[in-house]
Order: sequence, then C-alpha cells, then structure tokens
Amino acid sequence: MSENSTDFQQLADDIKTWGQSLGFQQVGITDTELSDAETHLTNWLDAGFHGDMAYMQKHGTKRTRPNQLHAGTVRVISCRMDYLPESMQRTNELMEDPVRAYISRYSLGRDYHKVVRKRLQKLADLIEQKTGTFGYRAFVDSAPVMEKAIAEKAGLGWIGKHSNVLNKEAGSWFFLGELYIDIPLPIDKPAEEHCGRCTDCIDICPTQAIIAPYTVDARRCISYLTIELQGSIPEEFRPLIGNRIYGCDDCQQVCPWNRFASLTDEKDFMPRHQLDTVDLLDIFNWSEETFLSKTEGSAIRRIGYESWIRNIAVALGNTPKNDITLNALNLRKDHPNPIIREHVRWAITQQTDKSNL
Repeated sequence: MSENSTDFQQLADDIKTWGQSLGFQQVGITDTELSDAETHLTNWLDAGFHGDMAYMQKHGTKRTRPNQLHAGTVRVISCRMDYLPESMQRTNELMEDPVRAYISRYSLGRDYHKVVRKRLQKLADLIEQKTGTFGYRAFVDSAPVMEKAIAEKAGLGWIGKHSNVLNKEAGSWFFLGELYIDIPLPIDKPAEEHCGRCTDCIDICPTQAIIAPYTVDARRCISYLTIELQGSIPEEFRPLIGNRIYGCDDCQQVCPWNRFASLTDEKDFMPRHQLDTVDLLDIFNWSEETFLSKTEGSAIRRIGYESWIRNIAVALGNTPKNDITLNALNLRKDHPNPIIREHVRWAITQQTDKSNL
C-alpha cells in the first residue's frame, strides 16, 4: 500500500460504513497513546484489586503499548456491537425471583468472542481489498488490550464510574472489539464523560465492589467471584450473591443511560437452552455431560462444571426455605469434589437455619 496514493480520510469513512454493514453499531479510530490508562492500571494492580487474575500483570506494558503487542501498530479501530437480548424490565423481574438463576445477559447466546472476531476479520478483509496487504491483528477480550480506554479515545463512549464503557445513545450493553493496524488513519475525537453526580451504580452494587468512582475491587465483584475466581468463594460474599450464578448486571441495570439501550437483532446473542429463565434446582441437577452439552459454543463453559455447581449451590442457599431444595442439596453434601462439597454444605446450613426461624 502506498501512503502517497491513499486518501486516508476516505478510507476511514469507508471503514465505518463497512463496519456498520457487518453488524457493528459504531466504529471509531484512535492512536496508540495510552499513558493515562497505563498509570490507572498500574495503580489498580499495585493495590491488588485484580485478585487472582494474574494475567492482568504478566504481559507488562504490552497491554498499554499496542506497538509492543503487535509490531507496527499506529492506529486502533474500535468497534461496538450491542447485545441486550431482552427488556430491562424483564431482567429486573428475574433478578428479583430467588428460585430462578440469573446469568449475565452477555453470556446467554453464542460466545461473543467468536461472533465479534469473525466480523472483525471480515472488516480487515474489506480494508485489504481497498488498500492491498497491510499489517493488522484482531482482538476480542482475548489478549492484553485496554479495550475500554481505547473505546473511550476512539469516541465510542466514556468509562463510567462502574468501569464499563457508556454511550449516550446506547448505554453500556455492548461488546467491544479491536483491529490493531499499521495504517495512519485520521483519528476520532475522544468521548466526554457524562456521569455527573450520579452514584447509582456504586449504591446498587450488592457487594460494594465499586469502592470509589471509576475503581472496582475485583475481589469483591460478583462477576469475578462467579467467573474468574477458582476455588472457594469467601463466605462474607455468599449471601450477597443472591441468585446470580454467572456474572452480575446490577450496575448496568440501574444506570440511567441504559434507558437509551436498544435490543439486539443479532440471532447469535439470543438466549440458548432457556438459560434466561431456568430454575436453580433444574440446573443444579445437571451432570457434567449435560453442562458441557448445554454450554457448547457459550462463554459460560469456560468456568467449568465445578464452578457452575459451586455457584448454584450458593444461590440455592440464598433461596427461601424449601424441603425440595434441602433434599437436592443433601444429595450432594458428600460430593467427592471438595469445592462443591464445601459450598453445598454451606447452603444446607443456610437452609437449615431458615427452618429454625
């Protein structure tokens, strides 16, 4: 590709048009200067807020210096794809039903990593048809990439007090994906912050994981506890988890900007296997084979069967006293897996204590 013969502004405009034709709701372009994000990340890691997520540290400055991760990178194309599969009113109703499982809305359909990555590859192919061979690499939450800081710089939205990216027209129910490229395209204006004095996300967090505006202590976050954490969930947080067995959407659910969120029309993001309405007892009785079958092609599968049953056991411990629930728990109280056994026995204690009230 000859830089002298390329109209970079036209190419940038074309990329945004192509991106929307591929199912992205928004496409922005930014440079690779992320020093402010690097400082914020370093302070966050130094405070230990990442918990057991060692991968947040092991890549060093590759996360905040794109050229170190992919040599030759001078621009980043940031893409947004909306995923909300149902109305927030329906989501609220499910959150308040203790006997049904709440699974974070982003994971109900096909694994977003695969969906978004395929679209990014198609976008790269279209660019290559226009420019000839160029250097690029696609990312979807699968490598050390500061996707939120990049999205903010590319104008897709601002990082809210809950640490999610917010858009004035779309809220926060969207995925992000990036193309690191070696083409010096014109960049977009960064998004401005519009949280103002609002603290709804901080106030609603069940475990008070948002310890200060724009700072989340992952060790307290239900998404971390139910997805990232391997092993035992600290007892102090178990009653606060409620019926959330995979992730937590409370901070998004309460955010005023999400009144502007649109429902997705992506079929891949529609709920599979009725996981948007399933009863806790039903999925607690799944065998490992059933779990693997029902979560095939889903982001949920990566936590594994042990954490799946662990999480459901905690949720069952938080349900109203019920003999059927207690019987189901008792059938697993001597489970050979020590993590499952520990959490099942905790749930039995919770149920038994309720029966003595």
